[in-house]
Amino acid sequence: MATMSAADRRAQAKLVYDAYIDECPSRKLLDTLSDKWVTLILNALSGGQRRYSDLARAIAGVSQKMLTQTLRRLERDGLVTRAVTPSVPVRVDYELTALGVSLLPVVAAIKGWAEAHIEDVEDARGRYDAASRT
Repeated sequence: MATMSAADRRAQAKLVYDAYIDECPSRKLLDTLSDKWVTLILNALSGGQRRYSDLARAIAGVSQKMLTQTLRRLERDGLVTRAVTPSVPVRVDYELTALGVSLLPVVAAIKGWAEAHIEDVEDARGRYDAASRT
């Protein structure tokens, strides 16, 4: 049996990526991408580079801890870059990478759909809840 190179193993593994399989790396990525904070952060960065404090103000309800954790995860996944400018106080800016920009149409569509259909969803929830009480 021939030995496969690391590149061959990666190429073969890529052919069998299947998010329905628990151990598949694409499933972990889907977990990250389905997070509400990820969607909001990526949309907030769609206009270009923003400071950490600007993101915190723009995204109502996000805690400092959650914003920091989510930005680190996005940076690790190659969707966001972080630039630190030594000053007093330190300035930290975030910007989408080319990979992050390629994801924008998807997250913008999800955000837009949610905003356009929230009334329909709330009506459905009300009907469901009313029927569940009887």
